Amino acid sequence: MYRFKDKTVLITGGTNGMGFATAQQFINQGGNVIITGRSEETVSKALEKLDGKAFGIVSDVGSMKDLMNLQYEVRKYTNTIEVLFANAGYGKFFPIEHVNEDHFDELFNMLVKGSFFTVQQILPLMGKGSSVIFNTSVATEIAMPNFSIYSAAKSAVQSFIKTFALELTERGIRVNGVSPGHIKTNIFNNTGLNAEQIDSAVHDIIPTIPFKRLGEPEEVANAVLFLASEESSYIHGVEIKVDAGISVIR
Repeated sequence: MYRFKDKTVLITGGTNGMGFATAQQFINQGGNVIITGRSEETVSKALEKLDGKAFGIVSDVGSMKDLMNLQYEVRKYTNTIEVLFANAGYGKFFPIEHVNEDHFDELFNMLVKGSFFTVQQILPLMGKGSSVIFNTSVATEIAMPNFSIYSAAKSAVQSFIKTFALELTERGIRVNGVSPGHIKTNIFNNTGLNAEQIDSAVHDIIPTIPFKRLGEPEEVANAVLFLASEESSYIHGVEIKVDAGISVIR
C-alpha cells in the first residue's frame, strides 16, 4: 500500500538511526524523500543504502547559516513538502558540575534552535494537509542522571508541538510529535564513551524497560508514518510515546 505516493518528505538527521529508518519506510510506501546530514560522507553513505531512492542535503541543524539556507537547498528538488520530520539531534550527558557553556549552547542550538528554524524555513513549502512531526524524548518525562541539559532542550521541543499546532491550524497543517524511549541508535556516540562503556550503559538500562529490550528505530518510524498519514487526520497537537511504557510504568 503506497500511502505516500506523490508526497515529498523532508527528514532532518536522516542518515542513521530513527531518521534513516523513517526514510526507508516512507520510500517503501511511495514517498519522495529528502534527507539531511551533517557531512557529505554520512549523506552519501545513507543515499547508497537507500539504493539511490532519496535525495540528500548536507546541512547541520546546529548552524544558523545552514538553517537559513535549507529552503534554498530543498527547492533544488521540490517546491512542495507534505511531511517534515524534525528529527536531527544527538545527546551529550554530564553531571551538573561538569556542564560548561559550550555543552549547554551546543545542545540548545542543535535541538531547540535547530528544530524551530527548520520548521520556520520549510513552512513556505507546506500547504493545507501537510504535517510537521517533532522528535522529542522520554527524557522529558523521566528524570535521569546527567541528562539535565538534554532533557531541558527536548522539553523545549516538546512545547513546540502545542504552540506550533495552535498557530498552524488555520493553514491546515497538523503538528504532532513522537517521544522515543530507549532505542537502538548511536545516541551515545557523541558522549566520549568508549564501546565498553556504552555496552555497560545499555546493559544497565535494559532491566528498567518494561519490555526488557531496546526499541528498534523502525518502531519509531511506524509512529511517524502514522502521524503523517490520513489515518491520523483528526490527531493534532499530541505526542505519541514510543517507549515500551517506561514513562508511565515504574
